[in-house]
Amino acid sequence: MAGVNVEGGKGGRRTLDSEINMIPMIDLLMVTISFLLITAVWSHMARINADAQVPGPPNPTTPVEPQVEEKTLHVEMRDPSKFTLIWKLGAATVNNFDIPRHDENMGTDAKKSFRYPDLASRVATEWQSNGSHRDATDKKFDNVILHTDNDTPYVYIIGVIDALDQAHRPLTVNGKTEQVPAFNVTFAVN
Repeated sequence: MAGVNVEGGKGGRRTLDSEINMIPMIDLLMVTISFLLITAVWSHMARINADAQVPGPPNPTTPVEPQVEEKTLHVEMRDPSKFTLIWKLGAATVNNFDIPRHDENMGTDAKKSFRYPDLASRVATEWQSNGSHRDATDKKFDNVILHTDNDTPYVYIIGVIDALDQAHRPLTVNGKTEQVPAFNVTFAVN
């Protein structure tokens, strides 16, 4: 055991030996050093670059241009026999189509994987005729909202997302043009 011996006694007195136990102090020192080192690393990792940009127009004296509503594709997969594609402009319905639902299992019984080629081809065709962002220099994407039930199995949702990603468009970034998915996918679950 670590300790400190304090010799005492002056003159004819007998020596008083007392030991100070150093182990609790060493433990406290090690915990303190560990705490300081760990929090120094965490405080560096937790930094966020922030600026003072707030929502709104950059110059409050200039008039704000009204934003134009864009078409949004809604894909309903609540019915197990069909998909319903609905193009909406705000709250107004522009077009709607029903596509028969054929679940093609591409995996094994242990690992299921479903594909929907009819849905993929129809979505690509619909995007070609109704999509708003087709130019390669346009940085925005068209939006699609996938409507499902709470109890829809995950493998079916992934199959539908894969079908929605089959519609591609060109996008130019830093002078290089690539084919990217045409839609941003959003979920709406009831």
